[in-house]
Amino acid sequence: MNPETFFDKFGLLADTPNGVQKLRELILQLAVQGKLVPQDPNDEPAAVLLEKIKAEREELVKEKKIKTEKGFNSINENEIPYEAPGGWKWVRLGSIFSLKTGATPSTRKSDYWDGSIRWLKSGDVNKGEIFECDGRITEKGLNDSNCKILPVDSVLIALNGQGKTRGTVAMLRIDAACNQSLVAMISKNDEYFVPEYLFLYLKSNYMNIRNITGHKQRRGLNMKIIGNLLVALPPPNEQRRIVTRLKQLMPLCDELEARQQKKQETRLRLNSAALDKLLTAHEPAEFANHWQRVCDNFDLLYDNPETVGELRKAILQLAVQGKLVRQDPNDEPAAVLLERIKVEKGKNAKKLKPLPPVIEDEIYFELPVGWHWARFDDICSYIQRGKGPKYVEKSDIPVISQKCIQWDGFKLDRARFISPSALEKYNEERFLRTGDLLWNSTGTGTIGRVNAYVHEDNSHDKVVADSHVTIVRPILLNSRFIYCWIASPIIQNEIEEMASGTTNQIELNLSTIKNHLVPLAPLEEQRRIVSKVDQLMALCDELEAKLNQSQTDGVRLMVAVVAGLVGA
Repeated sequence: MNPETFFDKFGLLADTPNGVQKLRELILQLAVQGKLVPQDPNDEPAAVLLEKIKAEREELVKEKKIKTEKGFNSINENEIPYEAPGGWKWVRLGSIFSLKTGATPSTRKSDYWDGSIRWLKSGDVNKGEIFECDGRITEKGLNDSNCKILPVDSVLIALNGQGKTRGTVAMLRIDAACNQSLVAMISKNDEYFVPEYLFLYLKSNYMNIRNITGHKQRRGLNMKIIGNLLVALPPPNEQRRIVTRLKQLMPLCDELEARQQKKQETRLRLNSAALDKLLTAHEPAEFANHWQRVCDNFDLLYDNPETVGELRKAILQLAVQGKLVRQDPNDEPAAVLLERIKVEKGKNAKKLKPLPPVIEDEIYFELPVGWHWARFDDICSYIQRGKGPKYVEKSDIPVISQKCIQWDGFKLDRARFISPSALEKYNEERFLRTGDLLWNSTGTGTIGRVNAYVHEDNSHDKVVADSHVTIVRPILLNSRFIYCWIASPIIQNEIEEMASGTTNQIELNLSTIKNHLVPLAPLEEQRRIVSKVDQLMALCDELEAKLNQSQTDGVRLMVAVVAGLVGA
């Protein structure tokens, strides 16, 4: 396959998440399964080769030129992960490659260090091919320890190490010693075994090797485990053909990735410019114009569902700034609405300490005509944390906690329960009502998440919140409009600044919430804004679904076509 054919065939597949990386992995998988290059019936089968090597070694042992090699576990048929092609043979790695490890000379002896002999640590394998390293030891350090000089073209594997290092392999392209965290696999006969093939085989089995000791555990590999690894061994000539083919395809993957990166950078610039035009729109007509351009150029601007999240944030920000829908001079001004709220609140409220007036330094932005700044406590009949109840296994009364409150709604299947008898300690205000805003008020990662509660008539009669959730109950307002304000990036981006406490336990305290500002739109405009937000969010859902489907189709297409194309 020439480069242009490769890019034509795989360019679109690279748009899928980690597309090029998946392409590399799939090519490697095909290679070690014998599906990348054709088999040649004239190649000497690997089984014949192994018998020949066995006879040679027995002769050398008889002549006392080498010692009898320690045997490896016999291969159980249930261990074999897939059927290898004819002419191939499943073998234990230690039976075809010699294994060596190293050591760390005493760090207390300065004459062991800073010499001229290269010395590798486990992190060096992350280079893939090792042409140089930082570590240096002296001749004395080499001789007084178990370090050995490893030959060029040894295959190295990390036995342990931080993060992704354990199980990572590399080709050694220089003479060097190593520490005890690495094992070198050295070909017993370069005519029979191609080191690069073993490197590529182990690389394709990275996760399988890590899972031997548990992917998420820190327990390391060891020489015995490495020696007993199964290897699907092709005839030597086919090993060379596979390596040659991969050396052609992997650079093409690298170039495809570079092209994809350049394309992504262009997309991000265009995306940023489009968002900037949305966010700087001065009036609804201007926003509508820019929004249409985003929709018309969606394929150019967006390549994964996560980027649609930025669109959602922009919609909410513009909504609470009065830039999504037109203002109507016939709407009752928010100042009049606020007076009506005060009257309504005064009917049932105790005499409250007056809140401080809104000052210019607090104001986030200039409001449209007819809008008014207020504080949460000005517009709510109830702002209170839930209670921490004594839970029971099951009852008809769920308790909404942080994990129940998600951006896409409430997950009552995650709720715990309290006993009906515990409700004696609950006054009527504590039971959740339709329109209540439930605001996560503690916890790193969950603080700030909010949603508007809707009580379902056919569900539980009573629902309460726990002590990590603040109930915000607006008066005479559209709760969804207040939700837009809390969920907007204006508020969400300063949640941690608003919160108090330590890094391990931060919280939004009640006084902070009660005193926080809210931009009040006229009530009729609130309804128009919420309706427009719902409409635009539905469009975002469609765009997200389109991207998800495109990615799913891309992955399926990759799997379907790679096998047919890499050998073309």
